[in-house]
Amino acid sequence: MMKEIKNGCDVSSCYLCSNCSADWTMAITSHKKNFEIKKGQQIFSEGEPVSMIYFVYSGKIKVHKRWDTDKDLIIRFAQPGDILGHMSLGNELVYPVTTTAIENSTVCAIDLAFFESSLNVNPKLTYSLMRLFANLLQESEKRMRNLVHMPVKERIALSLINLKKQFGVTADGNIAIELSRQDISSFAAVAYETLFKVMNDFQQSNIIAMDGKRITLLKEEELIAMTVGKG
Repeated sequence: MMKEIKNGCDVSSCYLCSNCSADWTMAITSHKKNFEIKKGQQIFSEGEPVSMIYFVYSGKIKVHKRWDTDKDLIIRFAQPGDILGHMSLGNELVYPVTTTAIENSTVCAIDLAFFESSLNVNPKLTYSLMRLFANLLQESEKRMRNLVHMPVKERIALSLINLKKQFGVTADGNIAIELSRQDISSFAAVAYETLFKVMNDFQQSNIIAMDGKRITLLKEEELIAMTVGKG
């Protein structure tokens, strides 16, 4: 069970609040709930009936889906300002993915009925969600094409580039997200053993540096060159 907390949202910076009119803030305040999510804890699971739509206030969340019988495919990573649960807004009201915190996080949540009311009275929110769905569809099509046509080494290179692009780097130059090797392999859609070998090759070639879960791209241009015209 997620722990409900009294405070955990400033009612201004999350996806919902930033796309709703100022006079809707009071309604959001009265309907939202705030939850503290521990590292490794799930927010919702694939196949569960939809109950709430969630908004990330702090921390990082992985969005993943069953892939084969014993594997997961990480679809994307969510960070502060992002929405979770919106892909369930179809005819079949179940969550199509699982969401798991990869670090201690805080989310706020509203029930589905209030979210639909928010869409009805906030054109900016509706338009933003439409654009989000369009972008996700484009990314999904590109991802599927890469899974079919891009060799594993290039997929791993592209995954590292995309992680740096999304999260940036720390003051020490590390990609500003710490992931297990298993999570990186799930994001790149490659076997763990393959990821381990390729990452070691990258390290021995001084293309990347690794210190535990911390990764630095030393020769990003070489990684980019691997993926030019392929990603």
